[in-house]
Parts: sequence; C-alpha cells; structure tokens
Amino acid sequence: MAGHSASRPPNPKTAILIDMWHLGPEVSNSKFIISLLEVAELIRTKDLSGSGYFMCCLTPDHERKGGEQLEKALKDLRCGEVVGAETYAAALYAVKQKLDENGMEKFTVLLSWERKSLVRKYMEQLFTRLYRYELMELPMSSKEKLLKKSWESRSKAGPCVDPEVGRIQKEISQFLESLPSLKGDLTILKSSLIPECIFLHGFTTRTGGISYVPMLSSLNLFSSSKRRDPPAVVKENLRRLAHAAGFNPKMYHSIKVNHASDVWVMGQPQPESYDGIVTNQRSITVAAPGADCIPLLFADPVKKVCGAAHSGWQGTLLGVSMAVVNAMVTEYSCNVKDILVVLGPSVGPCCFTLPKESAKGFYKIDPTCVRCFESPNPYVDIRRATRVLLEAGGVLPKNIQDDSSVTDPEQNLTLCTSCHPDKFYSHVRDGENFGTQIGFISIKN
Repeated sequence: MAGHSASRPPNPKTAILIDMWHLGPEVSNSKFIISLLEVAELIRTKDLSGSGYFMCCLTPDHERKGGEQLEKALKDLRCGEVVGAETYAAALYAVKQKLDENGMEKFTVLLSWERKSLVRKYMEQLFTRLYRYELMELPMSSKEKLLKKSWESRSKAGPCVDPEVGRIQKEISQFLESLPSLKGDLTILKSSLIPECIFLHGFTTRTGGISYVPMLSSLNLFSSSKRRDPPAVVKENLRRLAHAAGFNPKMYHSIKVNHASDVWVMGQPQPESYDGIVTNQRSITVAAPGADCIPLLFADPVKKVCGAAHSGWQGTLLGVSMAVVNAMVTEYSCNVKDILVVLGPSVGPCCFTLPKESAKGFYKIDPTCVRCFESPNPYVDIRRATRVLLEAGGVLPKNIQDDSSVTDPEQNLTLCTSCHPDKFYSHVRDGENFGTQIGFISIKN
C-alpha cells in the first residue's frame, strides 16, 4: 500500500487499473485475449469491485485485437476505458485525470510481478499521498514464478543503483513538457520600484501552467500531500516560469513556511523552517509562496542584497517583515533607508476576518488595521499592519509599495487574491484545496 491516510474516512469511490503494458505493442491477438481473460478471472475470484475500470496498453489500436473475443473480455472486465499511449507516463497521467474528474482517491493496480517496483516509481512521481493505492500481481505461469524467485534472490544480494529511476524521471519530464499551457499565457507582475537593471523579480498569477485540477489550475507552484498536484507537475510549472522570467530553476530556493518570523541567511546553516530568506549571492532566486498571505520582496540596490518573506496574519504579528530587514542590516551592512519593500498579491481587508481575540493584536499595531472591531469576527488589514511595522522600523514610506501607495490600477500589484479568482489562488475563497502563487527575486550578474 503506497498511500497513508488512517485518520481520513474511506472514500466510497474506487477504481481498478489493469496494467497490460508488459505485453508490448506487438503482442499477438491470442496472447492479448488470454491475458484479458486471466485478469477477468482474477477480478472475479478476488471479488474486486470498483466504480471505474481502466486499462493501460502500449498501443493505440487495441480495438483491432481480437474482435468479438476482445469485446467479450472487456465486458467481463467491466472496463470503462482503454488508454493507449506511446509512454507509460502519458497513459498513467491520462488515467489520473479520469480519477480526478470523478473525485477518486483509492484504486487497485493489477499488473505483472516484474513491473511492480517500476510502476511504484511512476506512482511516486505522478501521485501524492492523498491517493491510496494497492499493487496486485496478475497470475503467473510456472516459468514466471521461477523467474521471480531468481530475481528475488539476486535482489537480496545488496542494494544497487537503479538506472530506471533516472529514465522514468526523464520520461515523465519530457511528457509534461509536451503538454499545452492552460487558462491563458503565463503572466508575471513586476514592480517599478525595484530597479530592473540590478534585480530580476516578479509575482506570478495562476495562468500558463499545466495543473488541470480546477482549484489548482493552472500555474500551481506548490505540491502538498493533501492535494492532487504531484511534485512532477509543480516542477514543470516552475520550469516554465523560470524560462519565461529568465532564472535557473536549479538555483531556486522557496521559503519553508512555518507562519513565524525565522529568517534564513543564505550561506549559513539552513533551518528546518523559515518565513524569510536573504542573500547577496548572484543568480540565486529566492521566493515566497502565497495564497492570501503576503509574498514580500526586499531589495537593496546599494549593497545589492535581496530577500523574500511569507507574511500571513501570524507572521505579520510576529514581525517577519522587519526580521528580514534586520537580517539585511546585520548580515550585509545594509542601510535601512536604502531597502525597498514590495507587497505582492494577498487577501485584502475586504475579505479577511479573524476572531476578535486574534484581531486585538492588529488593533494594537494601529486601530486602522481593523474594521468592525466590536464584532465577533472583525475585518483585518494585514497589509496596513505590515506597512506600519516597516515604517516604525525605519523603512522609508516611499520605499514601500502596496495598494495604498499606487494610484494607477495598472501598476497595483497588491491585489486582493480572494477578489480575483481568474488571476490568483486563495485559501480564504477556495478552502483547503487551494493552489499557490509566488513572489521571487534574484540579483543579476
């Protein structure tokens, strides 16, 4: 079993995936039919039931194999769809899309014994731990049983480098690269405050990627074990962003969110989690994720230092924005008056509420950060609180860009994520299955 969800109630929807890939494209009609009948018998004897049946084949012309016999075998299998493709990555991805369309998380894969470890490697790349699946071996002939026994004996001799891992990763990457972008072109929002001649920077929107699950579509830039976007898809989205923006994805570092105020100074030991990051290294791209929380970018064009921060309501109260500024001053001798700060797309006071007890912290920062304070759930302005704290820490008001400092709507980057479902992901709006955008910055050579 490759999924883990003991605390989650079982999903009544399940699926059966019949993996016939081992037969190859040149399999004879008789061999193909015999294999299908063996699968049908396995399903019957094991009492396997599912609300969706899929079969993967290494051939697009399966319908020509066996005529009436094939039709009868497929009927016995209750096979709803046969997926033929040139690569297993393409076939498995097509099946995953069908599972996601039907809200399925649980499935059983029927496959030959020699493909078991191989298929598991594909699963690790294309599925998250949200999915619960079982790999069940198809019936074996006497010859196959001997082969398996011999293979298991060799496997016990000791660990070895598996060349298949690299091949599988390459196959998946090439397939995902071939997919068309969804929901429009990839768009990067840029600030006129940060000098383009020194820094490469931007804030992403949700268009131009390959994530197809509606809540994550399409340029989702974070993979979670609780959601349906696997690491391979997020990696491809990042590759497309890097190509469009002009940075190296291999030199990309995203904040490890903890909703606190810890800052990692690159070059020093990396903490397990941190909500701020600063560097003076050239061509290193640092990024802050967000889906309502504020992605903050910091730049000192005099010392050529940059940073990023993830500032949710907890991080805002804990002072993560000034923690980054202080790290720039302490570690790189920056002058606070030279530091530029840009607040990216985030939830606005129009859509964000907190319980009154939590809102009190913002009221203490500045009463104007809270509306309807006497209500059980006042509206809170985490952007306003961030500006007040930055100004109190010595950052010049003119060096802070947020929605209060930009009069031209076309130049405003601090848009409300909840109010713009076509442009941004939002936890407040979408619930737990939300996608993630980022703010990123690097120092040019």
